Amino acid sequence: MERNCTECSQAFEITEEDLRLLDKISPVIANIKYPLPPPTHCPSCRMQRRFAQRNETKLYRRICAHTGKPMISLYSEDKPYTVFSESAWYSDEWDALSYGRDFDFSKPFFAQFAELMRQVPRRGMHQDGTAENSDYTAFGMNNKNCYLAFSCFLCEDVYYSSWTMGKNSMDCLVCVGGELLYQCVDCNNCYHCFFCHECQNCQDSILLEDCRDCHHCIGCKNLRNKEYYLYNKPVSKEEYEAKRTEVLEGGLDRERETFDRWRVTLPTLAARITQSEGCTGNYIEQSKSCIDCYDLHLGSQDLRHCQLCGWQAKDMMDCSSAGKNGEILYEMHGAASSTRNSAFMSFVGNCQYVYYSENCKNSSHCFGCVGVTSKQYCILNKQYTEQEYNELVPRIIEHMRSTGEWGEFFPIELSPFAYNETFAQEHFPLTKEEVLAKGWKWKDAEEELPQIPEVVPDSTRVCEVTGKPFRIIKQELDFYQREGLPLPRLHPDERRRRRLAMRTPYKIWNRECAKCQKPIATSYSTERPEIVYCESCYLASVY
Repeated sequence: MERNCTECSQAFEITEEDLRLLDKISPVIANIKYPLPPPTHCPSCRMQRRFAQRNETKLYRRICAHTGKPMISLYSEDKPYTVFSESAWYSDEWDALSYGRDFDFSKPFFAQFAELMRQVPRRGMHQDGTAENSDYTAFGMNNKNCYLAFSCFLCEDVYYSSWTMGKNSMDCLVCVGGELLYQCVDCNNCYHCFFCHECQNCQDSILLEDCRDCHHCIGCKNLRNKEYYLYNKPVSKEEYEAKRTEVLEGGLDRERETFDRWRVTLPTLAARITQSEGCTGNYIEQSKSCIDCYDLHLGSQDLRHCQLCGWQAKDMMDCSSAGKNGEILYEMHGAASSTRNSAFMSFVGNCQYVYYSENCKNSSHCFGCVGVTSKQYCILNKQYTEQEYNELVPRIIEHMRSTGEWGEFFPIELSPFAYNETFAQEHFPLTKEEVLAKGWKWKDAEEELPQIPEVVPDSTRVCEVTGKPFRIIKQELDFYQREGLPLPRLHPDERRRRRLAMRTPYKIWNRECAKCQKPIATSYSTERPEIVYCESCYLASVY
């Protein structure tokens, strides 16, 4: 089935497998199935719509609406929402059901849901577990001594990083099990590495790409089990040490430019899909039958158009940032562990049979709810009996069908954030004029520097690219001085943007292997400079 996207007008295909999953996910209420309609947006626009619900990196100072104390928050003071600190939100001192209201069949569902969103308390930072000396972190768990670290887990002394698990690292993206890393992207189990990309089990190296089990290397690509190499050629320990000193003592920018020109002359693997079967996309591990998916880990199966999911995820479509054991989910963003049989949600955890809801935990059989915890049979935060729930929800679904809302994820207009504050702006960048023309929100940049802890005296700097001022914190300066690294000349936001640009987009292009001309599906567009090989040609060139 082919359709034209109602957002971008591009043609897209709805496959039989898409329809099978939609049928499987469609809610069953009192033994009657209520089918989910085929999507009206293309996969990219559906992803953009989900990403627009998530502000991951923009932090503000405001007052906790419950305690009256100052707090760091994802919500600026001008946002018309009730925002609690994490401890206040998790306390027993408020009840989400006190905000319940009757469903009004004279109004569209999304209008009523927007009213509920504005009143029910919202989590200021989405920090789970402990956050010891880590007030400036969001979407994390059990972090210690971290600053501007987002979606980081079990981290200690990690700064300016995202989607990371590690220690004593700075400016990293999607790095797991690392220590003493700086400006690394997609590196696992690496130690004391700077400016490395897509490396595993490497140490004491600078400027590597796609290397495995290498150490004491500089400017290398596609190496396996090597030591003391410069630009893929063996050197003595003394030559390596001399080059390292040269790079770190003033030659780093020049060496990075040299490496960037050189690396694209060597082959690049079309897709990072390992120990998997029948999968397309990129960065997929130990999975099966996952189509147009990205950043999937360990045991995912039968997923379509999903990102940042994994750990035994199954039967999911159009889901982003799903935790462990997610199953039978559709159009969801930000679900913690063990969420199943649900659709159209943001930031829920351990929920089942929950639809059109956000910020709900440990709940089941809820529809249009915000912030409910350990509840069941609720609609717009109002408690019902099972029989009342089963009678009312079908009427609401029919009402949403008549308004064109049934089957659609929360529109971007409902996002609590301005578009340029969100994950969507990073993956689908738009100008202010383009955003406003669509009727979405835009927030102009704050003029003043935010107050931050342990600022180094006279440390204010101006980004050479954006002109935005930024500051150096003490822990950051200590890291640079200890490792012999120059102070940054770019704002943390610009550094993050450049790290994101090192990863391929969540999109597939059909092209040919540069060596054997075999058709390949890859996240490297034909406009990129890399020489892209299919897996067999790539492995033959590396081993």
